Amino acid sequence: MRWLLFFSLIAHAEQRGFVDVRTTLFPQTAPSDSGRVIGDALLRYEVRQRLTPWLKVDGAIDARTDSHRQYEREFRIDWQDRGVQRPAISLRRFSVTAHKGRVTFEAGRQFIRWGKADILNPLDRFAPRDFLNVIDNDFLGVLAARLTVEKGAHTVDLVLQPRFTPSRTPLLNQRWVVLPRDLKFAVSQGAARIPGGVQSGARWNYLGRGFEMALAFYEGHNHLPVVDGRLLPGLRVELFNRFPTMRMYGGAGAVPLPWFTVKGESAFFKTSDRGADDYVLYVVQLERTVKEWTFVGGYAGEHVIERRVQLDFAPDRGLARAFVGRASLAVDAARTLAFETAVRQNGAGAWLKSEYTQQLSKHWQARASITVIRGKQDDFLGQYRRNSHAILALRYGF
Repeated sequence: MRWLLFFSLIAHAEQRGFVDVRTTLFPQTAPSDSGRVIGDALLRYEVRQRLTPWLKVDGAIDARTDSHRQYEREFRIDWQDRGVQRPAISLRRFSVTAHKGRVTFEAGRQFIRWGKADILNPLDRFAPRDFLNVIDNDFLGVLAARLTVEKGAHTVDLVLQPRFTPSRTPLLNQRWVVLPRDLKFAVSQGAARIPGGVQSGARWNYLGRGFEMALAFYEGHNHLPVVDGRLLPGLRVELFNRFPTMRMYGGAGAVPLPWFTVKGESAFFKTSDRGADDYVLYVVQLERTVKEWTFVGGYAGEHVIERRVQLDFAPDRGLARAFVGRASLAVDAARTLAFETAVRQNGAGAWLKSEYTQQLSKHWQARASITVIRGKQDDFLGQYRRNSHAILALRYGF
């Protein structure tokens, strides 16, 4: 029934989308992956239907395929994004939004971003990601109800997420999983232990005269997993993801100064899980615009209060204790150039990404990017040092 409702909106709705064809080139093989070339294609179709002046429906659907078995081959419409592989067809978004005066209410599959900083956002607890490629990742929508109330300079956000959506982690038999070389057991991927229950959160935002600040609270589960395992007969180990409970207390702020804007974001994470850590993540950055250039630079830090975890997959913590930066240039109306980097404070790991985008015509766009990763085996970034790569992409928008 929900699919009939989705497609019935198309006839009189605002419509847009794109077809994106991309080739990823790896100059080196990896111990678990000998492939050097990956081709993939994505069709994204979005609709928006305004039913009344105060009520609208938003929908989006993705259809994908690739050459490296990162996507499922099963023809079905997935609305949960809980699978190990990316679904071949997924309902990216489907939500109803009611807006009346100072109150906005949105229910359904949607995207919720609370972070204000660049590169690292400790406050983004309702924003799981697809990390099949750890460096080039995308956000996943969540099934939630969100109430936003505005009054003057104050904004209050209340979120209730009845069905948990985890981040998608790299595939065990591909290059973004780096196993110890001295491992003596055969390793397989087991089914994730996805928790039930409700995730909830609240954020208060204040836009003052010359500054902005926010306070946030979240209670539920971490969308990034702790990796657990069990020993099977025949000297085999089955690894599986589980998602520990989490309570977050955080805040963010921004102050524009004459030469640059200062932004900060920090969160304290507390858990009752004996196999997960209590820790603080924070980022402080400076942002400045000079003509067509935009510069962002800062430091992302971590302080572990109590360490209990043995093995986890936590890219947010992996980017901590590092100097981070971003620069972008609008060359002209059709061309842009962007750079991103993260360098660990001890020099054990670093990555640099450069991307060039050119609008070829009204509908066609071309992109080229190069990502260089270096470092030591025991560093989160450095372990991917054989995964430097280039991407060539062509997009048709409609």
